Amino acid sequence: MVHCALESAPQKVLIDGRPAACTLYDAASRTLLRFPNAVPPLKGGGRVSCYHDTMKSTWMNGVRMSARRRGALCGCALALSAGCVAAHAQNAVERPPAVPLVAYDPYLSIWSMADKLTDQNTKHWTGTEQPLTGLVRIDGAGYRYMGARPRDLPPMRQVSLTVLPTHTIYTFEQSGVRLAVTFFTPALPEDLDLLSRPVTYLTWEIAAIDGRKHDVAVYLDADPVLAVDHAIQQVVWSRARAAALTVLSAGSREQRVLERFGDNVRIDWGYFRLAVPEGAETSLAYEDDAVASFLRSGSLPASDELEMPAPASHAPHLVVAFPFPAAGPQAVERHVLLSYTEQYAIEYLHRQLRPYWQRNGQTPQAMLAAAEAQYAAVESRARNFDAELTRDLERAGGKPYAQLATLAYRQTLAAHGLAAGPDDAPLLFPKENFSNGCISTVDVLYPSAPLFLFFNPALLEAQLKPVLEYAALPRWPWPFAPHDLGTYPLANGQVYGGGERTEEDQMPVEESGNLLILLDALGRTEGDWHLARAYWPQLTKWAEYLRAKGLDPENQLSTDDFAGHLAHNANLSIKAIEGLAAYAGMAQGVGKPELAHQYFTIAKEMAGKWQQIAIDGDHYKLAFDKSGTWSQKYNLVWDRLLDLNLFPARVRQAELEFYLRHMNRYGLPLDNRASYTKLDWEVWSATLADRPAQFNTLMAAIAKWVNETPSRVPLTDWYDTKTGKQDGFQARSVVGGIYVKALADSQLAKKWRDKTRR
Repeated sequence: MVHCALESAPQKVLIDGRPAACTLYDAASRTLLRFPNAVPPLKGGGRVSCYHDTMKSTWMNGVRMSARRRGALCGCALALSAGCVAAHAQNAVERPPAVPLVAYDPYLSIWSMADKLTDQNTKHWTGTEQPLTGLVRIDGAGYRYMGARPRDLPPMRQVSLTVLPTHTIYTFEQSGVRLAVTFFTPALPEDLDLLSRPVTYLTWEIAAIDGRKHDVAVYLDADPVLAVDHAIQQVVWSRARAAALTVLSAGSREQRVLERFGDNVRIDWGYFRLAVPEGAETSLAYEDDAVASFLRSGSLPASDELEMPAPASHAPHLVVAFPFPAAGPQAVERHVLLSYTEQYAIEYLHRQLRPYWQRNGQTPQAMLAAAEAQYAAVESRARNFDAELTRDLERAGGKPYAQLATLAYRQTLAAHGLAAGPDDAPLLFPKENFSNGCISTVDVLYPSAPLFLFFNPALLEAQLKPVLEYAALPRWPWPFAPHDLGTYPLANGQVYGGGERTEEDQMPVEESGNLLILLDALGRTEGDWHLARAYWPQLTKWAEYLRAKGLDPENQLSTDDFAGHLAHNANLSIKAIEGLAAYAGMAQGVGKPELAHQYFTIAKEMAGKWQQIAIDGDHYKLAFDKSGTWSQKYNLVWDRLLDLNLFPARVRQAELEFYLRHMNRYGLPLDNRASYTKLDWEVWSATLADRPAQFNTLMAAIAKWVNETPSRVPLTDWYDTKTGKQDGFQARSVVGGIYVKALADSQLAKKWRDKTRR
């Protein structure tokens, strides 16, 4: 699919050079612009269906739709072989590797990993099936709109897919009826109460497109496996009320709170909930019975008095059916709420922490009732958020960049658990998804930080505080920073490498530099140095370590630990040098100007030495003792972001010119040792570019990879630049680093941070 924004001047959509029939809204003149030309035949046999929203209503090829979908969008649903020439449509991301549906935290995280929503069952980000099944009945005939079962039921024809920062919208057409299915997670970074609310809204919008009326009903079926780690686990279920909502729930019988930890796992304490407003039938029914009843009559089984517990694989499903009788050209909308609630979210230093939304004792019923009452207002806010952010990202880095950042948005936030600390302050814990399952990994905080610095620095502070508190305890014996706090969701102490026992397989320069850089960035962004002041002894200890060990690092691991140990690592040395300058910046901030001058002078001198020992003809080495090598110097980006100016512009320019000569089909390798790369570091390296053409060249290869990778998983950050295949990792928060390009635009970043302060 190609989706293009039309925000000012009237624009025509051209197919094979000819204008297509379309009704568009010109935001500059606030008028509808109709292009009555007949839709021409397409070379690939496809068709075009354009939509654009007015301020009051939505029109689809001249037919009025509901007022819900507003914003600057024009969607062109095309066969891939057909051409579509429209504003900003070049190099668009046409096929996400995986599509976020319900993306809230590492546990409530459901995706479609196929081209069409009906190609496969929906899955947890780990790839384990967590089926949401969607059926529709049109004039007595049944079709699937979501999921692969029942297999003998034909799928609706999917005509478009739009992924926005907080919305995923699928559009289907069948038998004269258009069905729009929207997953909306109100992940608004300035509102922590809303961000922490474990709710995704699923909305159906039905309209006739053939001028006739149709008898339509939609069906949703939530498999109880959504509530447990494995389908063999015993589950229980219930029906309750929350204000005007009917709430169907399923959860494990044992409820072993915070006892399941690790990487490829799913939560099995708490309850998956399907909350349904008035006007629908609900049932707790066995899947075959519910499907048969719905396809036969559009209704659900009358009784749900079933014997429990039962294994999740043989338990009744949570089912809802909405009737749309006499559906006509005026679109009609219905919605439900999908949620997962647990009593405790994180264990931090052996203290069990509640989810942030529950810090004041709010019950799941009260939370769901509030979410329902606020739906219209929250939807309006998020719609505006999506439109404005999409525009700004496109202006910052072009359309491919904007679409990549959009794919990264919900994934980044959903790789975290937001909990209330002992003082009810927010604490944000990332999970190192499909890497080792660590919690609060410092070299995961580091790459994801641009997203949080761009939108709401308080969320970065909420990640740093637990790490700093742990590092200040007597139990942490080392003169360098820790790597992690444990294994998600247990943040009870480092488990990586030697942990608290030995220096073996630690990341001393890496993590010490990371924390110093992030704390300086946080202080500058917030204009407040309280966190640096509170942990000054630790910061000083780490700065002293970098001063002694950082210029020419010993044989140790960096964040790219999959590449193994490396001595004399030139890129790691840059981090140490910038870390010392960051410490100088914090010293200035906390009122220690002499110390600031001393450490900035040290950093500047080390940067000069670095250039002498790293130079290798027309570029800079991977390791100081290895001529003929090279690597991405992505850490240089902080020299610009923090306005340190330790390295002259010629260093960046030489590296960028060298990179452009060593590109593969799907991007820039991480270094000369292999053809794999890291997605986050590619965008950081691209952001070093002084000329837009250099940035665009690097982004074009990434966009090609996104469209063509055979690895259908939530964005992997480690892939092969020749084959496009995933090397490892998926669904990780590090893709928040893609926002580094937007963060580098200081005025744009200030605009978005100011929204948080209002």
